[in-house]
Amino acid sequence: MINIHEVIETNNMIEHDNLDVRTITIGISLLDCAASTVKETCDRITEKILRIAGNLVKTGEDISKEYGIPIVNKRISITPIALVGASCCKTPADYVEIAKTLDAVAEKVGVNFLGGYSAVVSKGLTESDKLLIASIPEALACTNRICSSVNIGSTKTGINMDAVRLMGETIKETARMTAERDSLGCAKLVVLCNAPDDNPFMAGAFHGVTEADAIINVGVSGPGVVKCALEKVRGESFEVLCETIKKTAFKITRVGQLVAQEASRRLGIPFGIIDLSLAPTPAIGDSVADILCEIGLEKAGAPGTTAALALLNDQVKKGGVMASSYVGGLSGAFIPVSEDQGMIDAAECGALTIEKLEAMTCVCSVGLDMIAIPGSTPASTISGIIADEAAIGMINQKTTAVRIIPVEGKDVGDTVEFGGLLGYAPVMPVNQYSCEAFISRQGRIPAPIHSFKN
Repeated sequence: MINIHEVIETNNMIEHDNLDVRTITIGISLLDCAASTVKETCDRITEKILRIAGNLVKTGEDISKEYGIPIVNKRISITPIALVGASCCKTPADYVEIAKTLDAVAEKVGVNFLGGYSAVVSKGLTESDKLLIASIPEALACTNRICSSVNIGSTKTGINMDAVRLMGETIKETARMTAERDSLGCAKLVVLCNAPDDNPFMAGAFHGVTEADAIINVGVSGPGVVKCALEKVRGESFEVLCETIKKTAFKITRVGQLVAQEASRRLGIPFGIIDLSLAPTPAIGDSVADILCEIGLEKAGAPGTTAALALLNDQVKKGGVMASSYVGGLSGAFIPVSEDQGMIDAAECGALTIEKLEAMTCVCSVGLDMIAIPGSTPASTISGIIADEAAIGMINQKTTAVRIIPVEGKDVGDTVEFGGLLGYAPVMPVNQYSCEAFISRQGRIPAPIHSFKN
């Protein structure tokens, strides 16, 4: 039973510590929408999404009002479109038509993002995959709500370096085609290794082929809650520190469980997973970097940062797993630079570099996230950064990702304003030495020896 003390405690988290349900995401399989023509495929996609997700936004708003829990975003994830469009798309322009259809139906439903303009190419590229990847820059330039992702590697398959090379070029072209908006298209494009099938967080969300026809996934976030809890145990031992994070993560996850079950019941769609990820926002007091400082660092990026982040990530997972039988997705701490005021401050004063962020991705939930770099950065350098992150994910059997923005016309020292949850970012320097000869090699990096398990 929930007692009055827990009710008051949860209310304080919401009122003062930025606790929120970051997203309710409906995952929808579009495999049965594939048809022989683009028009028929688009018509089927529109009908199915409207039928299944038509009441999502209203349901989320109703739950929020009744329980007093902020639900910030309502989103949709779909089957990777490279699978759905394979039967009808013969050119990149055909895929762009599907992107426009998805954008229109997302606007009609009222969701802020729709993820799944995606391809899974960890071992090889089909003709459909190549066409979709070629279409990404235009698709993101002519839509507002579409998010795109490409999974280029996994522990079981290795890293598809042909896809890595393609994605470096695709990110550069996306930056160019959205240059008038500070290359915003790249903020909606992520390259993944070991992508999970059930991730509700954008831009990497898609509905995996192992999932049911439709599913409800909920993403919960509460960096501010964790920081406030840690303020009360300053100077205490690591044991006390860890227990405090675990207990706080437990409470946050229980809020997500309540929302997920209610949304599932009202929409008549099965509950999938709770993703407990400490996903920061630009709001003051809602920062993962501030948690690291509360643990004992002067600035995020100082010596000890990777160890502190590893501790935080592990305790968040342990607390979440105790609170729900279906914790999934990414679950842990996110370190997006532009969306975290503490990370922005650390990057601006030089405490945080791309190299240090890369080390931190070995132990956090995702990877190099929302990092602005000079627009003049070569495509091969971006591909090299993607390959490095994919290698960390492949060897460590974890999800890693790169969401990097080479901002056209901007250089180190400039600041880029993205707005909303995407925040703003200082343009960070990248290593100037070339990796072009490495990236130009064809084929794939083989799976590591420890992948051979049956």
